[in-house]
Amino acid sequence: MRYLGVGLVHLWRQTLGRLTPPGTCKYHPTCSQYALDAFRERGLFTGAWLTAWRLLRCNPWSHGGVDYVPKKGCHHEETRA
Repeated sequence: MRYLGVGLVHLWRQTLGRLTPPGTCKYHPTCSQYALDAFRERGLFTGAWLTAWRLLRCNPWSHGGVDYVPKKGCHHEETRA
């Protein structure tokens, strides 16, 4: 099932994602790369939830920065490596 999410992200990158100017993302990794990592590491449903939460955090008022997919069982930002 996780490959469905990965396929959708690749479809996004090949279509509407090409309209986004390079270098405009305020997060590292980019949201699409974050989504790929989330689907691969956490599966379809958890990956979709994590990706949706990341997209909600990407707004004009956020500061951005480095934000990796949290490891399974990790609930606090301080424990991420």
